[in-house]
Amino acid sequence: MEMTYVLDTSVLLQTPYALEAFEDNPIVLPLVVLEELDQLKSADGEQGANARQAIRRLEALRAQGNLLSGVPLPGGGRLRVETNCVDVKLPDGLPGSPNHRRMLQVCQALQGREDRVILVTKNILLRIKAQMLGLAAEDFTSEQAPASEDQYTGRCEAFVPEDAFAAFPKSSLAPETLYQVDPAGNRRPVSLLCNQFVILRADQSNRKTQLGRFDGTQIVPLAHKKKRPYGVSPRNVGQYFLQEALMTSAETAPLVIVKGMAGTAKTFYALAVGLHALLEQETPAYRRILLSRPNVHFDDDIGFLPGDEGEKIAPLLRPVIDNLELLVDQNEEERFADERSLSGKVEELFDRGLLSAQALNFIRGRSVTKTYLIIDEAQNLTPKQAKGIITRAGVGTKIILLGDPNQIDNPLLDERTNGLSYAAEHMKGSPLCFQISLSAEECERSALATDAVRRM
Repeated sequence: MEMTYVLDTSVLLQTPYALEAFEDNPIVLPLVVLEELDQLKSADGEQGANARQAIRRLEALRAQGNLLSGVPLPGGGRLRVETNCVDVKLPDGLPGSPNHRRMLQVCQALQGREDRVILVTKNILLRIKAQMLGLAAEDFTSEQAPASEDQYTGRCEAFVPEDAFAAFPKSSLAPETLYQVDPAGNRRPVSLLCNQFVILRADQSNRKTQLGRFDGTQIVPLAHKKKRPYGVSPRNVGQYFLQEALMTSAETAPLVIVKGMAGTAKTFYALAVGLHALLEQETPAYRRILLSRPNVHFDDDIGFLPGDEGEKIAPLLRPVIDNLELLVDQNEEERFADERSLSGKVEELFDRGLLSAQALNFIRGRSVTKTYLIIDEAQNLTPKQAKGIITRAGVGTKIILLGDPNQIDNPLLDERTNGLSYAAEHMKGSPLCFQISLSAEECERSALATDAVRRM
């Protein structure tokens, strides 16, 4: 059955090429969508850029025919602009803006003329209003990652025969050696992605465990398990995997994606490995550590903030500075005895050019080479921003995306549409990407924080 999709402005603002995502089905754009795009085309940041891109796409289609009667789309289906329906009666008590009412009027009118009409919008409240009128409404899901519980974690557990388990540290394992057990007790093979971490359990004594990584061909031992970057040692399985991903060279692992709640040491460990690479290796692996942290209000315009670029973004990087202070002076007694000296040590790293901080919008426009690039709070990235950052990676650069998809500040994003989850979903299985999700049980912030995770 043919379905007619009515698109809201929010869909085009998130994905300007959304017109090509509905196969052979007809698409209707209410006139109010064009008006809203016109109002937003001069906006700063990604919203304005996407509005302009959507307008250019509509202009290209207009040149091919009459949008009022319908224009065929390259991928199938037809697009038309609906200018009428203003006389359609809606319930007097229906709340909402005039633009929302106009969207609903179009859907209401089309429902009596088409086989099936579906309103597609990112606006949750508009979907609720549609339901109140008996109209079908959906979210636009083409750029959505799975729900958080179904997202790729970068690791798994598997059983290994006792003899293969005993030989593993000195030799690799074939993936067909591994197996898992379903709830009924039946063995089943393990499906692995390239660079997926594995907790290996001896099948005769599952208390025995070893850690490995699937390199695309076989399970290999962790190469950096015994390292202590900048004096930091892993405290749990997740941190062993995290250390492996971070310490692997930029040539082998130029992209690392780390998801985990606050307190799992994502930022702390990333900084420790970066400082180790710059200060403790005979030949530094990178020229510098570059820090950035997206903020929905901040990235589009920092000009109103006082000072130079570093001073403008300093308030957003305070959590990063806190972690640096812990690293540069790990003796707690000395650290708290002389706070001024400690602050000077951190400032020296910036003054020497070993560390620098930049606004995210400046990074997206550059090609970054031989740099250890940390993007903290990456869950506040849009998919377009995440793609822009990853594609900026030059020779010898390692990009680390850190964040918690359940702690999003950007009102236009959620756990499925944010750039961190988007990048994780699209880059899983890549031989150039290591991923790891740290569990709540791996929170190392404090006893209180760990207890709160379990209870709240």
